[in-house]
Amino acid sequence: MLEGSILHELGVSHETGDGGKRPLNFGVYYKNTLVSLCHALEDCILTCSSAPLVVTAFQRGKWYLQEADRYSELADYSQQVVLMASHDAGFAEHPTSQKPNVSLVELEPTDPVAQEWHLMILAPTYTAMVLCQELSVADYGVGGVPAEDLERKFYGFWTFESGLVRETVELAIAHIGRYNPELQQQLTARVEAIAAEAQTSDRDDIYTAVSRVMEYLQTGQADLNQQPEYGSAPQRHQSLDNNLVSNELQAFLRLAQLIDQTDLSNPMAAAEVATLSEAMGQLLDLPSWQLNRLRLASLLHRLAFLQRSDSVLSASSFTRYSNDETDVPPSCPIVPGAQILRTMQRLKAIATIINHQSERWDGHGQPAGLSGDDIPLESRILGLVVEFQQHLADLRNRSEAQPDSEAYFMKALEACQDEQDDRFDPKLVDALALLAAGMQQGLSLSISFPKIAAGMWLLDSHSDEDLLNLIEPSQQAGSLVTEQV
Repeated sequence: MLEGSILHELGVSHETGDGGKRPLNFGVYYKNTLVSLCHALEDCILTCSSAPLVVTAFQRGKWYLQEADRYSELADYSQQVVLMASHDAGFAEHPTSQKPNVSLVELEPTDPVAQEWHLMILAPTYTAMVLCQELSVADYGVGGVPAEDLERKFYGFWTFESGLVRETVELAIAHIGRYNPELQQQLTARVEAIAAEAQTSDRDDIYTAVSRVMEYLQTGQADLNQQPEYGSAPQRHQSLDNNLVSNELQAFLRLAQLIDQTDLSNPMAAAEVATLSEAMGQLLDLPSWQLNRLRLASLLHRLAFLQRSDSVLSASSFTRYSNDETDVPPSCPIVPGAQILRTMQRLKAIATIINHQSERWDGHGQPAGLSGDDIPLESRILGLVVEFQQHLADLRNRSEAQPDSEAYFMKALEACQDEQDDRFDPKLVDALALLAAGMQQGLSLSISFPKIAAGMWLLDSHSDEDLLNLIEPSQQAGSLVTEQV
């Protein structure tokens, strides 16, 4: 990272852990992926329920000119738009640049920010950011700078985290102050006003943003498949395609991360459930591909409880097949949050695992009323571990003892044993008892959230398999749709 750049300053502040900041997870992004990401996040401004402050860096004015017309419409829905780029002919003369709420910051050619591609959106109900820096000639290595523009590479990350977006916007405003102190003061006041309003606003716009990211990335894949120059170069095509798929998965992982962050009573639920589930799987001697699938389902398990599926998926995504239709795979009810995952083909199995985590061993659970071994094994493990971890979190919150008190493990286990044979698979409860005993005796399980920007390893050839072959049960009440299996 170039010293003095916004990306560098942000990265350094998080490396040192100032104010309890956690290290950032950086990845490498192809230009075609960044175009899809930025267009998706930008277009959410058009439907956002609150007007944002938008701060961008385009490297050079010529890249801004390619987007200037769309930014004219975005400005109509924004409080203010700030454009940073090194000067090119026509940069300041374009009609968008003349709008009263659009501010240009002409960067010096030697300014490291002139090598960065940034999009920061800060609104009371919606925050998002793409923060990247183009690789240098040396970074590209022996292959050199790619001839195709879509294959240019950038180093950085993207996020929906409001605190991180605001922190970065403030760094950008400080940088802008070197060129325009008056604009710096104006933007600082605007950020403070947005932050105050955000304290009493819901962030429901984030669900629409996730949906749009998925849609645009999948469209990017379709467009890539239609380009003849990549049909004759499968390796180059695969690299670009994998980058798009990786970011689809990142969108879900980032949403799951946000759900945890907003639950102050249990902010590490996903990471702890993933670690406990994997330990359970190892006790049961599950193969590595099944452990991997269980870990990913655990990281995303709280998506099943989302109730705002109407804002994440279009109506066409909710399909129920009648029994008289032919050549249609059988189906079962699927909760809205799990349906979200099915927008990504590679997550079919993960969606099924998450969908059935609330089934009961005695058959009185939801959504399909499955019983016994008819419930997918990973769903049975996940449901049990989620309950165990929630009891642990409740005990920590109610007690003044140390967070890792050994008594917690056995108390949480006892709560699960009380529902053995009814709610939970008795064999799995016995396995959990072995794990809890080990933890009580000092077994240490390392709890860590995966590096989201490098999450492709979580997907494998088993992630899109069918787990069930069910005939749809009787019509059920509630916001259930069907799962094709």
